[in-house]
Amino acid sequence: MRELNRLGVTGAIDAGGGFQNYPEDYAVIQKLSEDGQLTIRLAYNLFTQKPKGEKDDFLNWTKTSKYKQGDDYFRHNGAGEMLVFSAADFEDFRVERPDMPPQMEGELEGVVRILAENRWPWRLHATYDETISRALDVFERVDQDVPLRNLNWFFDHAETISDRSIDRIAALGGGIAVQHRMAYQGEYFVERYGAGAAEATPPIAQILDRGVKISAGTDATRVASYNPWVSLAWLVTGKTVGGLRLYPQRNCLDRETALRMWTENVTWFSNEEGKKGRIEAGQLADLIVPDRDYFSCSDSEIADTTADLTIVGGKIVYGAGLFAALDEAPPPPAMPDWSPVRSFGGYAAWARPKSADNPALQHRLAMGCGCASVCTVHGHDHARAWSGTLPVSDPQSFWGALGCACWAV
Repeated sequence: MRELNRLGVTGAIDAGGGFQNYPEDYAVIQKLSEDGQLTIRLAYNLFTQKPKGEKDDFLNWTKTSKYKQGDDYFRHNGAGEMLVFSAADFEDFRVERPDMPPQMEGELEGVVRILAENRWPWRLHATYDETISRALDVFERVDQDVPLRNLNWFFDHAETISDRSIDRIAALGGGIAVQHRMAYQGEYFVERYGAGAAEATPPIAQILDRGVKISAGTDATRVASYNPWVSLAWLVTGKTVGGLRLYPQRNCLDRETALRMWTENVTWFSNEEGKKGRIEAGQLADLIVPDRDYFSCSDSEIADTTADLTIVGGKIVYGAGLFAALDEAPPPPAMPDWSPVRSFGGYAAWARPKSADNPALQHRLAMGCGCASVCTVHGHDHARAWSGTLPVSDPQSFWGALGCACWAV
């Protein structure tokens, strides 16, 4: 939680996960909540754990748990993102798209009917439109008997969703939650499907234009980092973390729209619209002071942003820089003693301001570089060189032969 606060995160929706059984494995968070120690607001979804036992899980949970049970810090948010194992494709673009088995529709319908009848929202993992369109067949069939409107159900991921599926989701009152795994797997997607197919993965601009509920997230830590600023950089620039431009400008978002995806828009997905997501009277007192002006900094700086001050429920939960003196409960140093976190800090620690006793990470890495010579183009910044477009690895080229030694590291 402290690490998330450092990055300016004040709340999260937990999509569940494998081997995280409810209620046993939730007891530690429940205890922290009861003791008033949560500094992240958590809305949790219940994720089925046993193939072929999914229906029994949700029959039991809908009897023993109540949707929205809890408080503003720890509350139940419905089902998913695993509803039935036969309906879950996966996110590794290094392998071929999986076909869902023929029993998918029958098994999924059994669970969705239970959820709809008990007025539980759900989220469903679906990477490919082939999976989404088959799931929508089920949702439309259930909707004929039990209307799905006002249930705040949604798909997760949806990288290759079609215009037709977007319209079907809109007709049923559903939503789409996107995450920035293409920032990490974009190169693999292009390698398999081509640059043209990658230009709208997912088609966020089109989804917004059609008025479908959409929000941003991370899906951390399985397929992307937990850092929201990396996601924001991806939404704004259309680039992977390796520098590959995936999306034309028409498919990128302006900075305000991207930020609203992370703040105001996401409240629909936890059924908290009007309660949080904006800095205004009557809403929860959650806010941050970032360490730079997100709206005016260069595109290359967005991903390096951290918080100088994070407030949750009117309480300061993280302070740095000018606000460091207000941080009354810093955690003890990371364990073990040799943990790299002690030397380099957490994710994006390279964005810290330089000082005599705390140089930024890239300077520490340069000081520790073991290569024999400094590149006349990049200095010791080999990571930037390797991800750049100059042919630095080719000794026959101008840059490789006459000025850049990065290839030799």
